[in-house]
Amino acid sequence: MQKWFNVGKIVNTHGIKGEARVISKTDFAEERYKSGNKLYLFMPEAKGEPVELTVKAHRTHKSFDLLTFEGYENINQIEKMKGGILKISEDQLGDLEEDEFYYHEIIGCTVETLDGEEIGKIKEILSPGANDVWVVKAKGAKEILIPYIGDVVKEVNVEDKLVKINAIEGLL
Repeated sequence: MQKWFNVGKIVNTHGIKGEARVISKTDFAEERYKSGNKLYLFMPEAKGEPVELTVKAHRTHKSFDLLTFEGYENINQIEKMKGGILKISEDQLGDLEEDEFYYHEIIGCTVETLDGEEIGKIKEILSPGANDVWVVKAKGAKEILIPYIGDVVKEVNVEDKLVKINAIEGLL
């Protein structure tokens, strides 16, 4: 059974020449959206096989990724894709460097301090700039933002779904 991983959602068209406006959910946008790469479009209401798309071009505009696909040259073709989810198959994941992780490996991990005090679970990952920020749902309704930097994140064990952090001043 093929496993699929979400890389983005087509939220709108852009211009009239068949650009799709995508909100990315991928950890490696530059890599995923390289010209010639294959993405698979899953429409919410469609049954059956996903549509295979080949990336023709990629650029960023404001906080969106803009993609064009080979063979899709006008707005009407992209209009039909709105709401669709772009995915890649498990065999497209590739190998990572030692301190790199996929979002799906990090989300759901329990976070604890070096002393063993449990903080909460990672529920989301934000990519605002130079480093990712891991959003932790702590006890109560509180959210704690953990920057993914060496000073803070000391150990990541994706097998045991456990992240150990150095609770520097002002973090918790």
